[in-house]
This record gives sequence, C-alpha cells and structure tokens, in this order.
Amino acid sequence: MSAPAESLEPTSPHVMNTYGRLPIALSHGQGCRVWDTNGKAYLDGLGGIAVNTLGHNHPQLVPALQDQLTKIIHSSNYYHVPGQEILAKKLTELSGMTNAFFCCTGLEANEAAIKLARKFGHDKGIEKPQIVVYEKAFHGRSIATLSATGNPKIQAGFGPLVEGFIRVPLNDIEALKKATEGNPNVVAVFFETIQGEGGINPMRWDYLKQVRALCDQQDWLMMIDEVQCGMGRTGKWFAHQWAGIVPDVMPLAKGLGSGVPIGAVVAGPRAANIFQPGNHGTTFGGNPLAMRAGIETIRIMEEQQLLTHVEKVGTHLKSALEAAFEGVAGVKEVRGQGLMLGIELDRPAGAILGRACDAGLLLSVTADSVIRLVPPLILTTAEADEIVAILAPIVKAFLAE
Repeated sequence: MSAPAESLEPTSPHVMNTYGRLPIALSHGQGCRVWDTNGKAYLDGLGGIAVNTLGHNHPQLVPALQDQLTKIIHSSNYYHVPGQEILAKKLTELSGMTNAFFCCTGLEANEAAIKLARKFGHDKGIEKPQIVVYEKAFHGRSIATLSATGNPKIQAGFGPLVEGFIRVPLNDIEALKKATEGNPNVVAVFFETIQGEGGINPMRWDYLKQVRALCDQQDWLMMIDEVQCGMGRTGKWFAHQWAGIVPDVMPLAKGLGSGVPIGAVVAGPRAANIFQPGNHGTTFGGNPLAMRAGIETIRIMEEQQLLTHVEKVGTHLKSALEAAFEGVAGVKEVRGQGLMLGIELDRPAGAILGRACDAGLLLSVTADSVIRLVPPLILTTAEADEIVAILAPIVKAFLAE
C-alpha cells in the first residue's frame, strides 16, 4: 500500500542533495492543474519540464497504461517487442526518416547519437572523429553529453571532459565553416533546434537549411537534438520541420511518453545501419510499458489535433506575454515558438520561481535570467491568459525592486 499523501515530505535527509527543490510535494493532477500534499492548486506551466504532453490524468492515456500494466511491463531486448515496431514505424512516418532505437531518457538518446557519429567516422577510417556542437547547448549530464554541453557552470568539477568536440556560436554559418575548414576529422554537427536549458534560443530556419546543405556537401551527419523542442511542442511534430529539412539523426525523449520514461534515436538512411548487434544496447529501453505510452501519446495527439491547437494557443500566449511586457524596463525579449517560450530579463531571475509557485503557477528559470514556459500541450487559451495574469504582476514587481 502506498503512503498517504499527508505523510509525504518535500525533502528527505536520505535523498542525495542534487536538486534545489521548492518546498512543495505534488500529490495529483488533472489536465493542466496539479495539487500539492497540502491541497493547494497550481496551474502547470512547466509540464514536468516539457514532459507531460497530455497533462495529468488524461482520460484516454491512463486506461491504456493500466491495460498494459496488466499484460507485461518489461521483457528485455533479448526478445522482439511488438510495440517497438509500431512506435518506430510511426516515428519514421512522422519524421521522414527510416529507423529508430529506443532508450529511457534524453541523455541516453544523445549519448547514442554521439556514439553513432563516432562509429560513422571510424567506419570511414577517421581515427579521432570530431563533432561540432554549440555555445549554450545542453545535451545531458553524462560525461560525454556534458562535454558536448556548452555550460561551464555544470561542467565544473567533472573534468577531464571528453575530447572530440568543436564549439561554434549559434546561427553563424561562416563561423561553422571557419571552425571546420580543412579538418578531415569532422563527422557531424549536433544541436538543438531551440535550445531549452540554454535559454530558449532558436536556430533560424535559413541557418538550418545552410547547415543541412553543408552536411550533405561534406558527408557529415546532421544530428538534431529534439528532446525538449520535439513531439509537437512548437506546432510541428519536430521543431526542425519548420525549416523543411530532415536530419540524419534525431534524439527524442521528454514529451514522447507523456510522463513515462522513454527516449528514442530516429535515424535516416545515412545513419540507420551504423549500429549493428553488440554496438549499443539498453536494459529498460523499449520496454512494453514505455512503448505503449509513446504509441498512445501520438494517437491521442493526432485524434485531438494537438499540433494545430499548440500553434494557436502558443501564438496567443506569446502575443499576450509580449503585450503584457511591452515597454517594461528589464524585460529584454519574449522568444520561442508554440508552447516553448522564454522571457529573458536583464538580471538573474531565480527569485521568480518561488514567487510564481506561491501565486499558484509552476514554471522554471533557466540560463539564470530566462523564465521558461513549457506547459502541457492541452493548455487552453483561457489557461494561457491565466498564466499571463499571474506571471506579469510578479515579474513587474520583481523588476521594480
């Protein structure tokens, strides 16, 4: 029997101290609202950090997961898992790619992408393959993904980092060409379409097309990390689709399972057959429960036409935020697309986190000064207006201090 909600403690002396937590513990949710163990309600503007695609306690998702729980949760990849074939087929259809590998997290998906790029290079006779990565990027916290990440603060204390990465600025094709000119060891370019942890920084569509052309010209893998900005968050299945391009490698996670841990690497023809049996693997990845979560998430998204919904509500929310903060000293920019939006302030904004929570709104602050909103994709226009009504006075009061 599970412990009663009132016995839960927000913090514990036995849990490793790896998070700066707010002093609440969430008990349950419904739609875009959640309640803490004291009964206080919150509007969820964070969606479990872009994870809870369908919100909380979705009336179609929950029974599907309950059904799967009664059948089989885990079997292992020694055996065929029918759900993998179904989900892989769907992801390749949606992306225009060809094959998929399943894991449990975005970190694992990005780690697999790095391995794919290195194996791609070794198969071509390159002894020390190098991958182009970006300033302000975030790809995970394993040693390799941490090395690909562009944040010295979270790298500090974990050296020596993995070699083999070349770092360039965003949206500057000439800088990319200059950094790789005459280098025969480059095998891939790896980036987020919209940087999440780096501060909601979008890649320009024309730049994405230029990188695609350069990768084709040089026989490099174009690897796009869609872990946070994918799965409908911007109004397309994958954010790079706004530029009309197709990558060679695409890591996914977060919103793919609506809260059930799942990751995937989707590959096109140039990368689909790099891994062979024994090159890569996972214990939990691709288990029947996670596959059912992915299959049902996509099915429900299609039935409810959530991509169109996200574009509509996201445009409304961004416009409302821009209007609320127009002319407000200290607000530098509102940016992003769909339901992945950031409000950049001219100073550290960490205090906003607790104040918004006190006012009944969950969000996050990333890159020190960017308020991040990544709510469930079922957010209504009325709930978007409610976010603005709660957040705008808090930000204005904070900036006036």
